[in-house]
Amino acid sequence: MNQRELFLQHVGQTSTAPLALEISRAKGCSLFDINGKAYIDLIGGISVANTGHGHPEVIDAIKKQLDNYLHVMVYGEVVQSPQVQYAKLLADHLPASLSSVYFTNSGAEAVEGAMKLAKRYTGRTQIIAAKNSYHGSTQGALSILGDEYWRNAYRPLLPGILHTDYNDTNWLHRIDAATACVILETIQAEGGVLAPDKAWLQAVRERCTETGTLLVLDEIQAGFGRTGKLWGFEHFDIVPDILLLGKALGGGMPLGAFISDRKIMMSLTENPVLGHITTFGGHPVSCAAGYAALQVLLKEQLAETVHQKEELFRSLLKHPRINQIRSFGLWMAVTFDSFETNKKIIDRLLERGVFTDWFLFAASSFRICPPLTITEEEIKKACSLINEVLETL
Repeated sequence: MNQRELFLQHVGQTSTAPLALEISRAKGCSLFDINGKAYIDLIGGISVANTGHGHPEVIDAIKKQLDNYLHVMVYGEVVQSPQVQYAKLLADHLPASLSSVYFTNSGAEAVEGAMKLAKRYTGRTQIIAAKNSYHGSTQGALSILGDEYWRNAYRPLLPGILHTDYNDTNWLHRIDAATACVILETIQAEGGVLAPDKAWLQAVRERCTETGTLLVLDEIQAGFGRTGKLWGFEHFDIVPDILLLGKALGGGMPLGAFISDRKIMMSLTENPVLGHITTFGGHPVSCAAGYAALQVLLKEQLAETVHQKEELFRSLLKHPRINQIRSFGLWMAVTFDSFETNKKIIDRLLERGVFTDWFLFAASSFRICPPLTITEEEIKKACSLINEVLETL
């Protein structure tokens, strides 16, 4: 059997028709298959590869940590320099109230940890989430995910979850003394890059403060410069009580985190002790990689290049077939008349050497969220190929 056949037979599948593109290496904004064919990567691992694939400083940090140690002990029990240094670097670039970092294995586990933290700290049980939100596929994260199609097969889910409309003030009165937390994506990702009204998000923040409810912002996709600022919430002049990170947090290695004030985070230390534990969360190699990637992001001022690149994409992607382009930084949803049209375009783009996909809750749109290191030349080439494909429909 070849690799593709082995993949289909022995690797757990998530659909009946996977792309099964066999990648042999990746560099910068390019993927290369086993035949040497190059693809412009407009997915970036779903906002993972913000500093590009295989950045030399990230690779060097990984190699250095490999020589020191891998797994030592369950997270939180011993002092491991990569965790400590990365937590400090994150805290240095966050508001003072976001000073305590709990590293996890993934974004979904960060969601789970934040839900537990909110319940434990407030002593409340209700959680409010938004329709068309995506927070992960674990049982708890699925409970707050905002689409019944994806939830229904796995019921019963967590009780006490209220799903409300994103960017709608009519439900704010439902945030009350029973609400442990409101959890929102700062910008809705799988809804197709949907940004909130600034006044609305500020109103949510104000209502949470009034009722002693924790505001949790999920920036697992929005963080690390994707929106043109280091953190998405900076666009809205608010600060969450708990911030969720993942994706680009690990510089290409698996890593997630929920971040809060130390006073809030300390509630996980007693009644019960070990309120949240994880074996591999904050793995030293992942933390070393993430630390290096954030240093690169800051040093190369990648967030500062985002708006110009966003505008270049928007100026070049103009075709009658495109119904709409929604964007927030280097993060775009290019919308067509149907999923069928979109899927045809995605498949043809793959043939032409452009790698993209569709959004879970906006299936008629394809995704543009490349590494922030993408060059103007690569943007122009990608847009030229997209326009050529649209001409063939």
